[in-house]
Amino acid sequence: MFKGSNVALITPFINNKVDEEKYIKIINFHLENGTNGLVPVGTTGESPTLSHDEHQKLIELCIKESNGRIPVIAGTGSNSTEEAISLTKHAEKAGADAALIVTPYYNKPTQEGLYQHYKAINDNCGIPIIIYNIPSRSVIDMSVDTMARLFELKNIVGVKDATGDLDRVDQQKIKMGEEFIQLTGNDDNAFEFNKRGGVGTISVTANIAPKMCSDFQKFSKSKNPNDFKEAERLDEILQPIHKNLFIESNPSPVKYVAKLMGLCDDAVRLPLVTCTNETKKILEDISKKAQLI
Repeated sequence: MFKGSNVALITPFINNKVDEEKYIKIINFHLENGTNGLVPVGTTGESPTLSHDEHQKLIELCIKESNGRIPVIAGTGSNSTEEAISLTKHAEKAGADAALIVTPYYNKPTQEGLYQHYKAINDNCGIPIIIYNIPSRSVIDMSVDTMARLFELKNIVGVKDATGDLDRVDQQKIKMGEEFIQLTGNDDNAFEFNKRGGVGTISVTANIAPKMCSDFQKFSKSKNPNDFKEAERLDEILQPIHKNLFIESNPSPVKYVAKLMGLCDDAVRLPLVTCTNETKKILEDISKKAQLI
């Protein structure tokens, strides 16, 4: 089962090329700090600006370096169904434990179009598929009914829910049951999300605070009252980080904090740009307060 703190891995660049050395360093940083799962080349990993060769190499490197110690959920989504099938087939062959597949952006498919898109991927691969529902970026919102239809297929196992609507957790739990894996894509609502039946997150913040995010997830699901209090304490520390990592387009802010921590450069690929000086100052302040630097 996929649960706890799963990191939406950033992709480090140097001179506009993938920095493989820093990427491996980042993976080991997570292995050493309690991250529960690795999610390479999702949208936080700037997948829209990666070539197919880069995309596939990053998945392969992640699988090789983690060496089965924690699950790898490969980002294989696309607004082209054929491309998503191809990327998912590659991830399966490379040894990924699951695929994270974003709802098709720009095309604005109907609910039936969404169903057929995921069904085609399901029918052409043999690894678990996690739906990534993020209406703010994809324009379309997969309905609970469409998700329930998809859950009847052999490979569809859960959702990364980035709707920001906590009522969806309840609705999806009622419709699909406890076996349907619900991970939040919004770090800031992770506590309430888990209280309602979620089992974890696919996290941006975990890139820079892996141990804190992993401990928070563990304590938030504990039945021990002392553990629950510790989850509340950690959540209070994490909330300003969650908020400020999105004051400019993700992943520019989180990459800047990663640079402050010595993990990698803060370079992003156009059309994204690095953070303004004003944002950098805010990020430095919150990083110091959280003792990240």
